[in-house]
Amino acid sequence: MNEKITSKRTVDYTDRFPVFTPEMKKTYTILVPDMLPWHFDLLTHVMRGEGYMVEVLHNEGRAVIDEGLKHVHNDTCYPALCVIGQYLDALKSGKYDVDKTAVLITQTGGGCRASNYLPLIRKALKSEFPQVPVLSLNFSGLEKGNGLQLNLKMLQKLAYSIFYGDLVMTCFNQTKPYEMRDGDSAKVRSSCVETLRGALDSGEYKKLKRYTTYVLDAFAAIPVSQVKKVKVGIVGEIYVKYSPLGNSHLEEFLLQEGCEPVMPALMDFILYCVVNNLNDAKFYGRKSIVTVIFRFVYKWLLKKQRAIIKQMKAHGRYEPLHDFEHLRGCADRVIHQGVKMGEGWLIPAEMAALCETGTENVVCAQPFGCLPNHIAGKGAVRVIKELYPNANIVPVDYDPSATKVNQENRIKLMLATARENLRLEAI
Repeated sequence: MNEKITSKRTVDYTDRFPVFTPEMKKTYTILVPDMLPWHFDLLTHVMRGEGYMVEVLHNEGRAVIDEGLKHVHNDTCYPALCVIGQYLDALKSGKYDVDKTAVLITQTGGGCRASNYLPLIRKALKSEFPQVPVLSLNFSGLEKGNGLQLNLKMLQKLAYSIFYGDLVMTCFNQTKPYEMRDGDSAKVRSSCVETLRGALDSGEYKKLKRYTTYVLDAFAAIPVSQVKKVKVGIVGEIYVKYSPLGNSHLEEFLLQEGCEPVMPALMDFILYCVVNNLNDAKFYGRKSIVTVIFRFVYKWLLKKQRAIIKQMKAHGRYEPLHDFEHLRGCADRVIHQGVKMGEGWLIPAEMAALCETGTENVVCAQPFGCLPNHIAGKGAVRVIKELYPNANIVPVDYDPSATKVNQENRIKLMLATARENLRLEAI
């Protein structure tokens, strides 16, 4: 009996599904689900520079959701359903050689349903596309021997890509609602991303001060009106917070309603994942050599983030990004940093930081049934309102059965209150 148990433990489970080998790098197209279009433009550009053939998927609509529903139970995490739907819809489109195509998913390894994406994706692909490998980009040991070949230089480029993506996103959202000529902000955004691609190719991407100034000046040159508009923060589960497919084009809807959408930086989520490993060592005694590495990474990333914040403050035109240490302080006023399932303490931290900086209207976007987000997000609203009496927060569920009209109506009720508050401020 003991011999049987031992033999089962030594079986390499990767023989049950196709593995992406280093040789495939030159011949396989890797499909990436869309989440942050302009960030992913820079991130995939870095991957292409390393020899990977990568394509971000932009297919969407009800057909994608229905495709996901065919293979994923509707009680499963909505982001998984969206991602799997995008993969299968793309593979069935005839655009790709399915014998030379792989799919890529990023994972944090946290205690939520997202950590089960790999088996869910493989199960969905097995019925129609069993030959398609699934790659995992994670730093938590979830998947070994079937991921990207990452080196220090590539990781550094990916980090800078996120910093620059956050800066472009922030400047665009603070300019677009006020532009005098329709389309100016979009043109500048495209121009900035093109310039940043060139910096990544030339190796000049490390000149953070130069390119931060370039982006700030480029957007500041756009003629804008001085009409004050309602600012609406967007927080919640990482995918539905950012993905147009996952949140029914929430940013576009807010812009159409004459609002300024305020999106927290993607780097805040990266820092959240890093610092949770340090908190594991602090709270639970889980110290190892990895703790030392994460501490170094955290200090390096925070230093870069603070350099950008310092330049944004000196420039004076744009509301700067949030200092991550300040976010941690905001979290401590609401919830313990040991609450790290899903987006955990980051959600109330972002809501509090937004309220402190004048964005008191907040949409908390969450997949239906996502307990970590419902508890740490919706469950923290009462405490946030006690700390910030003018906070105007609406939790919105996103799932296959929720209609866009119903979601937008809930947000419109929040906006009615926001506009009334803005009118009273002007008196």
